[in-house]
Amino acid sequence: MTKPKQMYSTNLTDAQWNNIKDYLDSKNRRRKNSLRSVWNGLMYVVKTGCQWRMLPKEFPSWQLVYYYYRKWVEAEIFDMLLDKLRSKVRVKNGQGSRPTLGIMDSQTVRWGNNRSLKSYDGNKKIKGIKRHVVVDKNGFLLAVMVTVAHIHDSQAVICLMRVLREAFCSIRCVIADGGYRGEVIAEVFKKFGYILQVVLRKGNEKGDFKPIGKRWIVERTFSWFDNDRRLCRNYELLMETAEEMTKLSAIKLLLNKF
Repeated sequence: MTKPKQMYSTNLTDAQWNNIKDYLDSKNRRRKNSLRSVWNGLMYVVKTGCQWRMLPKEFPSWQLVYYYYRKWVEAEIFDMLLDKLRSKVRVKNGQGSRPTLGIMDSQTVRWGNNRSLKSYDGNKKIKGIKRHVVVDKNGFLLAVMVTVAHIHDSQAVICLMRVLREAFCSIRCVIADGGYRGEVIAEVFKKFGYILQVVLRKGNEKGDFKPIGKRWIVERTFSWFDNDRRLCRNYELLMETAEEMTKLSAIKLLLNKF
């Protein structure tokens, strides 16, 4: 009797696979290793943070999983999946498929690979990279850009808005914290037509933590990212790869809604 393959909590359910299979395999041809098993390997890497070469034998070979990962990155499949799944979940929640409100912030992530680019964030006292994101009112990822840690939020906002505009013409207003104050507000409106609304904490009261407006939503998204070990530290050599891993984590979150 053959021993059944071990199941992992990151493996896709039938409902989850049915929501993405048509985007991954348009030809639907016979394969030695199914694309579903390849995707399960990707989700395992994101959740556990393991090295590609340490992928368990229950999955296809790490070379094959990495091959499809690179293929899907070049074909911008992750961007398409993120857009399609987010729209489905929003409609399922009784919302419009296209968001009009964005919430923006950055997260400094400690370095985990001494060969990758990194710098020191003097404010957070962290050496690593900085993850700049825009999410909708549910906390679902809209845009992501990764820089070295010393880049200030106000310096990265124009590039981040350019990434946002490429996919979301429906956005009208973006909520941000005090790090985005100054001339950049007028510059964002002039170049992209987005109203950048800075929300600050009222007064100088100290005491228990109180979430501010809708700004807490993006902080919750960062905590979701930290649940995936591949994202809680930066193990990627390239900034582009760090962005793709963030998108995979966001896709995994959306798939859990089905």
